Amino acid sequence: MRNRSANSSSSTPSVENLDDGRGRVSPRRSAKSWLALFALMANCCWGVYHYQYEKLPLPLNARDAGKRGFSEESAMEHVRALTQLGPHPVGSDALHHALQYVYEAVEKIKGTAHWEVDVQVDLFHANSGANHLVSGLFKGRTLVYSDLTHVVVRILPKFLSEAEDNTILVSSHIDTVFSSEGAGDCSSCISVMLELARGISQWAHGFKHGVIFLFNTGEEEGLNGAHSFITQHPWSSTIRLALDLEAMGIGGKSSIFQGGPHPWAIENFAKVAKYPSAQITAQDLFLSGVIKSATDFQVYKEIAGLSGLDFAYSDATSVYHTKNDKLKLLKPGSLQHLGENMLAFLLQAASSSELPKIKTMENGEDLSKEQAIFFDILGTYMVVYRRRFANMLYNSVILQSILIWITSLVIGGYPAVGSLGLSCLSVLLMWIFSLGFSVLVAFLLPLICSSPVPYIGSPWLVVGLFAAPAVLGAVTGQHVGHVILSKYLWHVYSKREKKQISDVDANLIKLETERWLFKAGFIQWLAILILGNFYKIGSSYIAFIWLVSPAFAYGLMEATLTPMRSPKPLKTVTLLLGLTVPVLVTAGNFLRLVGTIIGIIVRFERNPGATPEWLGNLMVSAFVAAIVCLTMVYLLSYIHLSGAKRSVVFGSCALFALTLSAVLSGTVPPFNEDAARAVNVVHVVETAGGNSENHDPISYISLFSATPGNLMKEAEHTKEGFVCGKDKVPDFVTFAVSYGCWSINNTKAGWSESDIPELHVESDVKKDDRVTQVMIDTKFSTRWTLALNMQKIEDFKLEGNSEVLIATGKKTGVDGWHIIQFSGGKDAPKKFQLTLFWAKNSTESNGKQDGKMQQRLLKLRTDVNRLTPKSERVLQKLPSWCSPFGKSTSPFTLAFLTSLPIDF
Repeated sequence: MRNRSANSSSSTPSVENLDDGRGRVSPRRSAKSWLALFALMANCCWGVYHYQYEKLPLPLNARDAGKRGFSEESAMEHVRALTQLGPHPVGSDALHHALQYVYEAVEKIKGTAHWEVDVQVDLFHANSGANHLVSGLFKGRTLVYSDLTHVVVRILPKFLSEAEDNTILVSSHIDTVFSSEGAGDCSSCISVMLELARGISQWAHGFKHGVIFLFNTGEEEGLNGAHSFITQHPWSSTIRLALDLEAMGIGGKSSIFQGGPHPWAIENFAKVAKYPSAQITAQDLFLSGVIKSATDFQVYKEIAGLSGLDFAYSDATSVYHTKNDKLKLLKPGSLQHLGENMLAFLLQAASSSELPKIKTMENGEDLSKEQAIFFDILGTYMVVYRRRFANMLYNSVILQSILIWITSLVIGGYPAVGSLGLSCLSVLLMWIFSLGFSVLVAFLLPLICSSPVPYIGSPWLVVGLFAAPAVLGAVTGQHVGHVILSKYLWHVYSKREKKQISDVDANLIKLETERWLFKAGFIQWLAILILGNFYKIGSSYIAFIWLVSPAFAYGLMEATLTPMRSPKPLKTVTLLLGLTVPVLVTAGNFLRLVGTIIGIIVRFERNPGATPEWLGNLMVSAFVAAIVCLTMVYLLSYIHLSGAKRSVVFGSCALFALTLSAVLSGTVPPFNEDAARAVNVVHVVETAGGNSENHDPISYISLFSATPGNLMKEAEHTKEGFVCGKDKVPDFVTFAVSYGCWSINNTKAGWSESDIPELHVESDVKKDDRVTQVMIDTKFSTRWTLALNMQKIEDFKLEGNSEVLIATGKKTGVDGWHIIQFSGGKDAPKKFQLTLFWAKNSTESNGKQDGKMQQRLLKLRTDVNRLTPKSERVLQKLPSWCSPFGKSTSPFTLAFLTSLPIDF
C-alpha cells in the first residue's frame, strides 16, 4: 500500500484504500438508477408546477363567505353579466351597457354597506387629454383620448375624516378589445373588485385609510383610463398606494408580476396573503421588454409616482385578446384565489398606521437600493428581502466561492487548473450541443410542417420537439467533455507516476472526472450569479439557490479535508439533497415561463410576415434548451459512470420521432377552438391625399396573421378569391403587413366615399420658419392613428373642438415617425386642426422618388367597428381554429387609409 505525499496534487487520483483485499471498487453505477433519478426529477418538476400553479382554492358561495368574506359564486354572476354583452371596446354601445351594469352594482353595495361606513360613488366623465409615456410599449407615441367615463367608488370610515387624505387605489378596466368578450381580460378583474368592494363596505369602519375602486375605460387603447383619472379626478391626489388587476390569459392563479418601487406593499402582502403567488422573474421579463405589453400600473408609477402591486392572470396566454377569452375557460377557484388574497391585503394595508410616501424617492434615499426581491414557494409561502440585503448575501457567497476555488487551485497546482478548465469546457459543450440540436429543430419545423408553430394547441408537444433534442444535445456535449477531461487526467496521472496505469488507477480517473464535472455546475451557476448581481437582476435568487444548495450537499456528503483520500463515486443522496430546494423553489417557475412564451407565439409577429417563420421557434427552443442545461448540469455528471447514455439517446430520439410523426400526420393539429390562430380580417379602403394625387379609393379585404406561418389553408377555406404573398403591403400606420392575403372581389359594399377621412392643407406659410396647417376630418370615426414624419417636422400642435390636445414641445419618435393614437366615446371630436412646424433643413423638398411611392409627410388610419358584407362572409367562413386578434395598434374590421405627401 502506497501513501501519497502531503503536497500531492488533488487532481491526481490516489489508490489508497481502493484495493484492500476485498476486491476492486468499481466506479460504475446502474443505468436504472440514473434513469430513475431522471424520472424522479422530471416528475418532481411537474408535481411542483401542478401544486404551485394548478391547485386553486375551493370557490365559496355567498352563505359560506358571509357578509365580510369573498364569494367566487357572487363574483361569477358579474362575469356572466359582462361577458353576455359581448366585446365592449371604447365607443361601443356594449361598453355603455357594461358601465351602467357596474354603476348599478356599486349603488347596491352602497345601499347595503355597514352603517358606520361611507360609500361614495362617482360616475366620472373625463375631459380630453394626452398621455405621453417615456418608456415601454408606447414610447415615442402620444395617446390622446376624449369622452371617457369611469365608475369610481370611495369607501371610508364615517367618523374618521382624515382617512380620506390617505387612500389605497384598486384599479382595473371594463373595456375590452373588439375581438374578445373579455372573460379574463378583464371582466374577471372587475368582478373581483365588485365583490371586494362589497366585503370592504362591511369592514371599513375600522380602517385608518380609505379605499378607492376605479372601474376605468380606455385601458385597451393605451392606458387612457388610468391616465385620465390620475390627472383629472380630485380623489387621485389622496392616493398613496396603487393596486392594479390585469390578465394576459384567462384564470388560474393571479400572480404579482410587478411590485414597487417601494417594498412596503410586497412585504405586507407576503405577511397576510392566504395563497401567495408572486415571481420577480415575471417583473424582470416584463420590464426588459421581452413581454410586449403594458398595464395601468405603468401610469400609476410613472405619472403619479406611486408604489404598489400589479396582479395578472396568466393561464392559457394563447387566448389573450382573442375570441377564446371566454367564460367556459375560466377555471373554478380563480376568482376565489385573487379575492381572498386581495381582501386580506386590503384589510392589512387600510388598518396600518402609515402607507408608503408618494414618489420614488423617500427622504432623499434612492429606493432602487430597497427594491424588493420576491418569490413564492409552492404557492403557500412567500420570500421577500430587499436589494440591499441581496447585495450583501450574493456578494458574500460570490467572494467565498472565489476564495474556495482559488485555494483549491493553489493546492492542486497546474493539473487542477487544467481540470477545472476542461470541466468548464464540458459545460460549454453541453450548452452548444443542446442549443444546437434544439435550434436545428426550430429551423426544420417550418420546412416540413403545415404550420411552423405546431405546438400552440398542444403545448406538451414542446417536450418531444425541443426538450428531447435538448437533452440529447446536453448528453452529447457532456460526453465529449467527459472524454476530453478523462484523457487529460489520464495524461497527468501517467506523467506524474511514470508507470503504466492499472485498472484500479483507471477507475480512479473515472471517479475524479465525475467529480470535476459535478463541480463544473458550481462554476456555471456562480458565473450567472455574478452577472445577475452585477446588473441587479431580481431573478438572481435562482442562481443563488442552484449554487448554494448543491454546494452545501457536496460539502456535507462528498468533500474531503485532505488530498490523500481516494475519490469515490458520487453518492445519490448528494444529488437528492442538493436539488431538493432548487426544484421546489424554481421548477414550477421554469415550466410556467415555457407555457407563457408558447402563448406569446400566437401574437408574435408585430409586422406580419416581416420576421422569419422560424424565429418564434428559435425563442421557444432556446429557452427550453437553456432550462435543460441549467437544471440538468448536476444530474448529467452522474450519467458517465452508468450505462444510461444509450438509453437516453434512444429514448430522446424515439420521443422526438413519435412527436414529429404526430405533428406531420395531423394527429395533433397545431391549433384548436380553444387555442386559436390569430387571424385578422380587415376591409381596407385606401386613398392618397394631396392636391396632385389620385383620390380614387382602392377597396380590398386584407387577411393577415400575427401568428407565424402562411395563410394558404385559411384563404382557401373561405373560397373568397384571396391571393396570398408579399406583393401587396398594406401600411396600417402602426405596423405594416409584409405578408398577407387580399381579395378585391365584391368589396364596394358596406362603405361610401363620404366615410373616407380627409387630410386638407388649409395654409402653408414658407418664411424663415415654415408652418403648415392641416385639417383632419375623421368623418364618424372616433378611433384613429396618425404618423408624422419627424425627419421633416420639428414640432406640432393638435387641437380639437377649440381645445389644445397636444401642445408644442419636445417630441420623440421611433424609426423617424411620431405616432398619435386617438380613441374616444361617441361624443369625441371628429375634426382636428394640426399645426406643423417644419425642421430648418426641410423647408424645401428635393422631390426625389427613386422609383418608389413619394415620401409621405402624414399617414392616417381611421377605424370603424363595422362589418361589411364581404368581411362578414370571410369571418364566418374562416376555420373554427382562427380568431381575430385585437390590440391598441390593430385596426377594426373596417379601416380607411390616407396620407399626405411631402410635396403636397
